[in-house]
Amino acid sequence: MVEYSLDADKSTLVVRPKSALEAADFARLALAMDPHIEKTGSLAGLVIEAPAFPGWEGLGALAAHIRFVRDHHRRIRKVAVVTDSALGRVLERLAAPFVAARIRRFKAGGLEAARQWVLERD
Repeated sequence: MVEYSLDADKSTLVVRPKSALEAADFARLALAMDPHIEKTGSLAGLVIEAPAFPGWEGLGALAAHIRFVRDHHRRIRKVAVVTDSALGRVLERLAAPFVAARIRRFKAGGLEAARQWVLERD
């Protein structure tokens, strides 16, 4: 399960995983952000706040996650991952060449710094 909040004025979505990721989580996130993306053309930033990575509920959830990234990465300018999980470092380095969004990791507790970074103009 994930909690999320969309700030339409700042064009940012903050996502907080609370348990193992489910396929339905990605459908809910798409329903929350797709109307904004259709209206404005993009999302300035996606901030994922997960002190520890919760994993996926199963292979269906992993597949839904991959489809979500495939369908959205070109329309999100920046992704900030706020975590102390080792997976955050891997994501920052390995995923960057495969997605259009810029990715940066922030240590747990760095939510405000992450929010500021996604709003900075490059």
